[in-house]
Amino acid sequence: MTRPPDGAILGDIYDARFGDRERRTKSQIWAQVVRYLGRFIDADRPVLDVACDAGYFIRHVHAAERWATDIRDVSADLPSGVRFLQADGLELRHALPNGHFGTVFMSNYLEHLASSNEVVQQLRVARDLLAPGGRLIVVQPNIRLTGPAYWDFIDHHVPLTERSLVEAGDLAGLRTVRLVTRFLPYTTKSRLPQTSGLVRLYLALPLVWRLLGKQTLYVAERPA
Repeated sequence: MTRPPDGAILGDIYDARFGDRERRTKSQIWAQVVRYLGRFIDADRPVLDVACDAGYFIRHVHAAERWATDIRDVSADLPSGVRFLQADGLELRHALPNGHFGTVFMSNYLEHLASSNEVVQQLRVARDLLAPGGRLIVVQPNIRLTGPAYWDFIDHHVPLTERSLVEAGDLAGLRTVRLVTRFLPYTTKSRLPQTSGLVRLYLALPLVWRLLGKQTLYVAERPA
């Protein structure tokens, strides 16, 4: 079975793909996205960011504990107070406390896994890390909406839609509580939205999501 690129290769890919200006833009965008997603986050319990990259999500979260993992050592990019573990996402149930987290978050990650079987396996790992009643939040490119542009990135391997996300979650023992098929634009390389103010306006206008949204928001719960 083909495995996704290792940490060193991923580091080279991301360094080539995103310059300093784009990284700053991503941080502004995620500040507003996290503000919107706060309605699904239990701030009184630990939050885990899987495949955290430079911590664009976790740095803006307010929670009892903030944890982050990545296959690369990105600890230098994370703010103080975030507990970082360098690990393969599929191995996290052996490296982190099971049943501990109120929220597990993944963004633009599942498509990098080697197969659909690994997607289901990763969601099962997330289920085991969640406390009963805890929530998984996934923001995920949707190939039905992006079309062939989904394959513009060399590290994409698994095609996913909103329906396959729900099916994978069902197989993993999760219960879907929110599904927004069209949520965010496909990539920060797109022209809109790019500034903090535009992102806030965009998130306040769900009708616009129907025009620009090519990523799906999936929120699921570990049954009590």
